[in-house]
Amino acid sequence: MAEVYSQLVAEGWLTARTGSGTSVAERRAVDPGPGAAARLEAVVPRYDLRPGEPDLSAFPRRAWLATARKALAAAPDHLLGYPDPRGLPQLRAVLAGYLARARGVAAEPAHIVICAGFAHGLAVVCGALCSAGTGTLAVEAYGHQAHRGIAEAQGLRLRPLPVDGQGAVIGEVAGADAALLTPAHQFPLGVTLHPQRRREAARWGGVVIEDDYDGEFRYDRQPVGALQALAPDHVVYAGTASKSLAPGLRLGWLVVPSRLLDAVTAQLAAAPATPSGLDQLTLAEFISSGGYDRQIRRARLAYRRRRDRLAAALRRQDLHVTGIAAGLHAVLELSRTDTERQLVARAAGHGLALEGLETHRAAGQGAAEPGRAGLVIGYGRPPEHAYTTALARLCAVLSADGR
Repeated sequence: MAEVYSQLVAEGWLTARTGSGTSVAERRAVDPGPGAAARLEAVVPRYDLRPGEPDLSAFPRRAWLATARKALAAAPDHLLGYPDPRGLPQLRAVLAGYLARARGVAAEPAHIVICAGFAHGLAVVCGALCSAGTGTLAVEAYGHQAHRGIAEAQGLRLRPLPVDGQGAVIGEVAGADAALLTPAHQFPLGVTLHPQRRREAARWGGVVIEDDYDGEFRYDRQPVGALQALAPDHVVYAGTASKSLAPGLRLGWLVVPSRLLDAVTAQLAAAPATPSGLDQLTLAEFISSGGYDRQIRRARLAYRRRRDRLAAALRRQDLHVTGIAAGLHAVLELSRTDTERQLVARAAGHGLALEGLETHRAAGQGAAEPGRAGLVIGYGRPPEHAYTTALARLCAVLSADGR
């Protein structure tokens, strides 16, 4: 016991004074400073219609917990050790079947690797491309700024591709060594890559990274199949559970052509973190038991209803969303960029977070058409009980007397 007290005194938790005994040491609390609560409130808006995240309250907690218990109970001890950097064989095998059935992806389990979400997978692929001598990556002129930053951080030069009503202009890809595309549902403009351009991308000799971020969520017809099926030898297919389940799971997957598989595996082995083996086991069981398909069906119905409500509310103001009926966001095109900025600022004053197209525009000559503006409205993010109010505030921001 004396050794325990001595250790606590040495670490500063206790104070010992001769003749006074031992007492708990006084420790000053860190003062967050004035305005800390206000700063926190500013970071977390009350109502959020920004794109990129699903309704987290809809995560199937009970089903996931039951599946995790079942998977853990049946797991052999060696699966609780450090996992294979390529991912657990059970999940890779199950994904091969699911992706072929749901997205038309042509893949053997040996060509599937598991990553910690799309951002991690993109960094891994870009690192592998750089190690193979790739210098320039073509990116869609509108897309995630964070994804462009990841590619640049891996040493790639970026070349913006114009995007029009038929998707990325593949004819402008000449001079690049690889391309990052969102063929099924262009982010954020919402169009599908035209069949002729899909064929052009498939015939192109460079590596294509296909970001299939929400391919399961198509509301007016069957989802468009993956581009990867047209050219499995040079398309890296990337998918995640971030929209179908939750981004916090940090579970994604890549289908990698043979020529890049060793380089991608080396990048994964060198990565500081890999997805949890237990979560991989749970997802494998969730897919094989049919739970994942049931979750997709529920989510597809819920988000379709939300999109319909958004479109109807805007039609009452003679406004119309653009893009296909798919995904978790829609675009309201505007005539001027300064109007876009004013509406985003006005929304913030109403406690509503919005993003404009300007946020997603790539830098560089020819990156965007002059004067293109709009709001990217993410209808998937609010919990169901808050969606009605979020829509009402959006309509108030857009109302004729407020413009």
